[in-house]
Amino acid sequence: MKKTYYLLTLLVLLVFTSCNTKIREAKEDNLIALIDDIWKTEQEPIRLRDSLMAIHGVDSELVKEQQLIIDKNHIVNEDRVKNILEKHGWPTKDMIGERGNWTICNVIQHSDNDVRIQYLPLMKQAVKDKKLEPRFLVRAEDRIATERGDLQIYGGQMKYYPETKSFNLWPVYDPENIDKRRTEIGLDSISVFLKNRFDFEWNLEEQIRRTREFELAKLNDSE
Repeated sequence: MKKTYYLLTLLVLLVFTSCNTKIREAKEDNLIALIDDIWKTEQEPIRLRDSLMAIHGVDSELVKEQQLIIDKNHIVNEDRVKNILEKHGWPTKDMIGERGNWTICNVIQHSDNDVRIQYLPLMKQAVKDKKLEPRFLVRAEDRIATERGDLQIYGGQMKYYPETKSFNLWPVYDPENIDKRRTEIGLDSISVFLKNRFDFEWNLEEQIRRTREFELAKLNDSE
């Protein structure tokens, strides 16, 4: 009798464990599918806009129309990412993969500054827990700084300047030591990063001058 009872108990436990595993796997599959859809609807329109920009120029009507699609999709994706973070915290790479992390960070990056600031502590903790690469965190930190009108720290943000109709690096804090700061958190040198990411040449003397001009203009504005 006891043997039969133990066998039944063991069988129930095995069935229960199997069901829980299947439920967990289904949830993870749904999460990955959701992340994939966020990636497509967030990134693909941006890539198309950038391609149109290269062909027709920044101010073309085609680019403006594509920007409207980007803005519309982002509103939906921001809510979806917020729901993911509320339910799961920062997901592990095992749950969503490396591109999943990239997807969540990109949506936060494309949001208003108050959203970036809201999730910055969570991103910092995710880096400490090895769930997130530092490069995603510093992108957010630099974006927060530029939106505030401050010097950026790591040099991840470019800006389009209408007066010259060209892109340039948003001025950086202490340009002479930017590579030291980047190396400390495992990033490439600023020259390598800018060349690979934006096909932009780093010129230390130019950036020192631009930083001084930026600081002087900000000082004059505060007087």
